[in-house]
Amino acid sequence: MLAAMAIPPTSRSEQGKPPAREAGDACPGALRLHLADDGALARVRLPGGLLTVRQAHALADAAETLGDGGLDLTSRGNVQLRGLAAGCGAELGGRLRAAGLLPSDRHDRVRNVAASPLCGLDGRGAGADVQAWARALDALLCADTPRHPDDNQPQLTDLSGRFLFGLDDGRGDIAALAPDVTLIATADGHAALCFAATGPALHVSAGDAPRAALLAAAEFLAVLDKSGIHAWRIRELAPELRPSADRLAARLTASGIAAAPLPRFEPPHGAPPEPGVLTAPDGGRSLSVAAPLGRLTAAQWRLLAGSAARDELRVTPWRGIVLPGTAEDHLPRLAAAGLVTSADSPWHGAGACAGRPACAKSLADVRADAAACLTPARTGGPRPLPVYWSGCARRCGHPADGDWVDVLATGDGYRVTVRGETTTVTSPASPDLAGAVATARTPIR
Repeated sequence: MLAAMAIPPTSRSEQGKPPAREAGDACPGALRLHLADDGALARVRLPGGLLTVRQAHALADAAETLGDGGLDLTSRGNVQLRGLAAGCGAELGGRLRAAGLLPSDRHDRVRNVAASPLCGLDGRGAGADVQAWARALDALLCADTPRHPDDNQPQLTDLSGRFLFGLDDGRGDIAALAPDVTLIATADGHAALCFAATGPALHVSAGDAPRAALLAAAEFLAVLDKSGIHAWRIRELAPELRPSADRLAARLTASGIAAAPLPRFEPPHGAPPEPGVLTAPDGGRSLSVAAPLGRLTAAQWRLLAGSAARDELRVTPWRGIVLPGTAEDHLPRLAAAGLVTSADSPWHGAGACAGRPACAKSLADVRADAAACLTPARTGGPRPLPVYWSGCARRCGHPADGDWVDVLATGDGYRVTVRGETTTVTSPASPDLAGAVATARTPIR
């Protein structure tokens, strides 16, 4: 049965005011595993989404040997391994260290760095090498030394596992995610540094950009320390408590970084990469593919690693993988393996949380229900809105912003919501759910 009614939007605004963070941050990492219904879960941070071919094979081996054989891509451009045995932490940590995927045990969970995945591949952006920024920022994070017992100053390891650094090459894809600290390349060869991708911003040199981002995170921690407030992210602070550009400029100046205010700065907002062939101004080719519902088998992952023309894979915050320099003749083989290689694919723009049986909190097998709803490939017409299936009201991994269709399991069916309008479907096995989702995904002309 279908019933239409207007309710408050369920993406960002339903969450209301930011939550009070009295408990500790339980965000999983490569060393701190999360126990789920299908076994332990490990989240491997990939700053900038960057992987070598050897590292990609190491993750596939770990997934097959220690986990359930699958790899989940996250909305931060990281990788999760599921179905791990509870006692495999030491072996997993050893494998990751040997592959260079765990350069610092102390900083494992704070290495959250998203970077424009198409930088240098399609001629767009302001020309900055944000992948180099990502490597430099990660090195600076991991070099943060333990404080002296008598030193009460906050340390970077005090950051939440959810705190996000964003490095945008000027196209606006990463800025649209509203990271906690954002560097945006500017046309003059510099960078705009801002909190939560909003103004006011500071103008810093490209060479100083990674260190400036680190100092911005330190300023956030100083605000928490001074106020006594527990918060994991910038947006959880009331506007009057958020770090100010003036205070950050003073911190940068004291550290030898020249910073000028950009009071009229408006961050760009660009679209994420679409699957398919990318063409550089010089005619060079690269490939962009996506993981169906964000999950890959070890065989699919190895196929991607084997297709990499350079010793580099870039995992995107939109659950995709970019292969720099890889020619388009690899695309049919990737498509035949079940990867999303075209924006016309019914799997493009569709995502889902783990759902049953992996998660005890889930009220439905959302991945199976989502797969049953996906219609054949488009043959024209407007691009459907992104859609995300969630097994419970936590909506783990849902899109950060923008218009998207929220398909929420209720225990009796699903609620399908877009722009504040909801359709309730009480029989998920019927065609009603597929029809409600398809209707909700139709853009407003």
